[in-house]
Amino acid sequence: MHIQIDIIIPEELAGKRLDQALASLLTEHSRSRITQWIKQGDVQINQQVCLPKLRLEGGEHVFIDANVSEPERWVPQDIPLDILFEDDDLLVINKPAGLVVHPAAGNPDQTLVNAVLHHYPPAKDLPRAGIVHRLDKNTTGVMVVAKSLRAHTDIVQQLQKRTMRRQYLAIVQGVLSGGGKVDAPIGRHPRNRLKMAVVNNAKHALTHYRIEQRFEAHTLLRCQLKTGRTHQIRVHMTHINHPIVGDNLYAGRAKLPKKASEELRETLRHCERQQLHAFELTLRHPDTQVEMHWQAPVPEDMQQLIELLKQES
Repeated sequence: MHIQIDIIIPEELAGKRLDQALASLLTEHSRSRITQWIKQGDVQINQQVCLPKLRLEGGEHVFIDANVSEPERWVPQDIPLDILFEDDDLLVINKPAGLVVHPAAGNPDQTLVNAVLHHYPPAKDLPRAGIVHRLDKNTTGVMVVAKSLRAHTDIVQQLQKRTMRRQYLAIVQGVLSGGGKVDAPIGRHPRNRLKMAVVNNAKHALTHYRIEQRFEAHTLLRCQLKTGRTHQIRVHMTHINHPIVGDNLYAGRAKLPKKASEELRETLRHCERQQLHAFELTLRHPDTQVEMHWQAPVPEDMQQLIELLKQES
């Protein structure tokens, strides 16, 4: 497959190596692949070929003209998709809990990639079957999939420029006094490789949040991502001591309010996933350039918990 990518290096990446900066911008491609492109002369900076170790100043014009060979051979599988919108360029879905986005060692199939390939076979010729961003296995909500290389490149650029807006609903432990933001870098946890954590000198991460509703011992938040780090909202909410309800990886055992009814206590004890839902996605259509947005209804388990919290407040 032949690809062309035309981007401008953001000022915030000044001082970074070329291969490092491109790896952070083009997350659908591995750093080793990007380094290979640079060494082959497939990457030009201001119309000049260069070395991977080139230090950037920010604002450089980067043009990539390369061939991509995908070693993976993912199998199309008939997995139902909850489609919110579809045209020649975009497929917008409401991802359910329990569905992994990409095949990996622990989940070689039965993923969103397999479902997309069955629904739209030409996706096999696109990087990662057209998927440009992801949600955790047990996070629900809106995702967009590109159906053409042009759309894929355009959406990746919107992600880089942070013009694609993603809003989430989260039920967190504790009662917050007001909205705010968490501006704290996120990297791999120093001891537990399954977790991410706020780590000095890691990747910049910024989450804005505002209060949708307060309950007796919990808060329903609306969170907006300004960056897209792995587990970002989960890590940031834990960092400010308000972890997401049901998040076994970051929140630990459920905290049960002393005055809670037995029904609420049982619901919290048996909450099987983090109560996090990507409810709205806004982007510019890659063909018409018209701003579009989609919302996914709050899933039943989360809605039931919200209603229960309302009753007890």
